[in-house]
Amino acid sequence: MKIGITGAGGQLGRDLIRVLQSRHELVAWTHQDLSITDEKAVEQAFALHRPDAVIHAAAYTGVDAAEKDLDTAYMVNAFGTRHVAWAAHGIGAKMVYISTDYVFDGRKGVPYTEGDRTAPLGIYGNSKLLGEKFTEFLCDRHFIVRTSWLYGLSGSNFVTKVLQQAKEVGTLRMVSDQYGSPTYTLDLASQIAELIETEEYGVYHVSNRGFCSRFRFAEAILEIAGLDGVKLEAVEAGELSLPAERPAHSGLSDQALRRRGFGRMRHWKSALEAFIREDLQRSDKGEGGPEDDSERAYQDTDPA
Repeated sequence: MKIGITGAGGQLGRDLIRVLQSRHELVAWTHQDLSITDEKAVEQAFALHRPDAVIHAAAYTGVDAAEKDLDTAYMVNAFGTRHVAWAAHGIGAKMVYISTDYVFDGRKGVPYTEGDRTAPLGIYGNSKLLGEKFTEFLCDRHFIVRTSWLYGLSGSNFVTKVLQQAKEVGTLRMVSDQYGSPTYTLDLASQIAELIETEEYGVYHVSNRGFCSRFRFAEAILEIAGLDGVKLEAVEAGELSLPAERPAHSGLSDQALRRRGFGRMRHWKSALEAFIREDLQRSDKGEGGPEDDSERAYQDTDPA
């Protein structure tokens, strides 16, 4: 297939290229190449390249910033997605929309399935949910992929921040009462590659299996990286006074993947071990580097 990727400069976008480039012809658009808020530009790009499928990984990901900058959040996450969905429909392309666990309020207490009621707590989650609705209504051949707590080799994320802070301070304060499913973008990209080669359209929860608290996630990061001398201090989310309320438990259950016979994602800790090993190997070889700042506002989903 010919596959178009929006948000190609983000951490998921780069791993999508990494996974798909040997199997399909790719058209990769960074924010600089294509602004999804420009309806005509999107239509023209799709009409020119005519991809068989589009993976829409571009998004406004500032969870706290969205509470004040709601116009931009809705313009990118909702109306930008509308433009992509309508243009994809116009050329008969499949569409994969990358959504988020933040479409849930986190009050269920156990991982969410695809059929659970959505109830976002903030502007970010609401804008992403509206993007889901536009995708569902405008593009018949769609996959809505909800994921969570993303980290990858090419971006700034929870894992890289914990590793960096561990080198600078002796004690880290981590939230102990928020739970989710950490997800390695390489694993997510591989699962999307499997989905997009089928006609099994619908809503999917695609995260590494299991769930943990932010505190436990940080603890595992330090343990795997061999940073035993760093202390962790548990705090409650309410102590941080952040602008946007986060769901207390937004773990995701992969019921749709299982029911439709797809391979399952590995456990979050196994994925984390693989990521840190590869990250350390890249650092030893001097292959690391700063992230592409041009994609900060147009990445894949909540950067955790």
